[in-house]
Amino acid sequence: MPPTLASVVRSTALHLTVLAGADHLERPVRWVHTSELDDPTPFLEGGELLLTTGIKLGKGAAGLQAYVHRLADAGVVGLGLGVGLSHSEVPQALVEAAAQRGLPLLRVPEATPFIAISKTVSAALAAEQYEAVTTSFEAQEELTRAALGKDGTTAIVRRLAARLGGWAALYDGSGALSAVAPDWAARRAGRLAAEVDRLRRRPAPSSAALQGRAGTIDTADEDYVVVQSLGADRRPRGFLAVGTEDRITPTERYVLNAAVALLTLTLERSRELRQAEEKMGAALLRMVLAGEVGTARQVAGGLFGGLPEGTVRVLVAAAGPGPEAAEALGELGDRAENAGGKVGEKLLVAREDGPHGPRLTVLALDNGSVHRACLGAVEEHEGLSLGVSAPAALEEAGTARAQAERALAVAQRGGRRTVDHEEVGAGSLLPLLGEEAVTAFAEGLLRPLRDHDRTARGDLVASLRAWLSRHGQWDAAAADLGVHRHTLRYRMRRVEELLGRSLDDTDVRMELWLALRSGEE
Repeated sequence: MPPTLASVVRSTALHLTVLAGADHLERPVRWVHTSELDDPTPFLEGGELLLTTGIKLGKGAAGLQAYVHRLADAGVVGLGLGVGLSHSEVPQALVEAAAQRGLPLLRVPEATPFIAISKTVSAALAAEQYEAVTTSFEAQEELTRAALGKDGTTAIVRRLAARLGGWAALYDGSGALSAVAPDWAARRAGRLAAEVDRLRRRPAPSSAALQGRAGTIDTADEDYVVVQSLGADRRPRGFLAVGTEDRITPTERYVLNAAVALLTLTLERSRELRQAEEKMGAALLRMVLAGEVGTARQVAGGLFGGLPEGTVRVLVAAAGPGPEAAEALGELGDRAENAGGKVGEKLLVAREDGPHGPRLTVLALDNGSVHRACLGAVEEHEGLSLGVSAPAALEEAGTARAQAERALAVAQRGGRRTVDHEEVGAGSLLPLLGEEAVTAFAEGLLRPLRDHDRTARGDLVASLRAWLSRHGQWDAAAADLGVHRHTLRYRMRRVEELLGRSLDDTDVRMELWLALRSGEE
């Protein structure tokens, strides 16, 4: 702790007397400054004990009061007046002004040189810095040993809470609570979900401080809380929160920073290792999708602990344009891996850049933790689309991948977050007509009819639509158009002439109907 006015006054060698502001002696002293100026505030930073002999003190009560106000406004923590030179005793008006502002006023006897006070404070500051360095070094050693132990991150959280005399909590990249110490702090850590979620949306590293009765903390708590994101790149890998009764001291800040560094190193494994693991996982997934399940099992058994067993689903996600959407896709992969790691659920993940932009493919247990986590993550992030296959055996993963791709295409065209293959199979074919190739085909097929309608009598496009919708029933279609059936027959012959195709051909009728409906989509 830094020296306070109380500790300076208690120094018997200085013989200081407190004349005013005795209730404010616990203020920390950051420096000792000597000045005989009537206004020394331009040369002060705040936190100083100011010493003066009062040579140029303002005359009269008003001048002394203005002097005290200037010092208090500048953040001076105490004023010491040396007697025996300019003043035989401390002026009563100065005592009253200091008492009014709550500024501690010290009487410095003639036998006490100002340098002695400066040395006392300097020695205390040096002792504080030495203690901070020593404590920080000891804490860093302790936390490092904890990180190298079996429990790793949990042990770091436990030791950090003990060092700070408060509580600490660790969250994974998705914001889920993964470790807390002591156990009673779990409820407090859980109430920080909103703050952690805000940090999730900001590049790492970032932090937030909730001081006093924070809105996210129970009103009965008076914790000072600091939340820090963990990660070496822009995407957070986890979050650390600590709560203490008082504001964190500089020494405690060193300890907290050491914990943040160790947790970051633990969570953010070497980039080369992560890339190697991702490539191996992607290679295993490609083997499974290609039907080489037996070989994939042999490889995965030693490296990944095996493959997902039982009914699985393939999920394919794509990001919209922009760097934020691409980051969200990466976070989706992290969310899937974190969800699987928490419950020991096997999964395979592959990130790839295709002709249509970045894609993420996940193979996970049907309705398992990973499956549910992916669905939740896509709903949270705008700009992501997800296609989900039907439940399948691992040997059917290739077919499931094709199903997920088709579902993803429907989701992207319809502006939806998630589409299951079951919806594609049970729904209409018409939403699939928005492909550019289909639209171009429809425009080319119907162009002769539309050109005719712009330059000649008779609405051939509308007549064709009515005739096809009535399955070639002349009377019903003519009634819909409000024309005679002979007029409709003439128009349909004209359609055949312009298109060079017979309406008796079922395939021609189908193509024309889809072309007409494509223009409506």
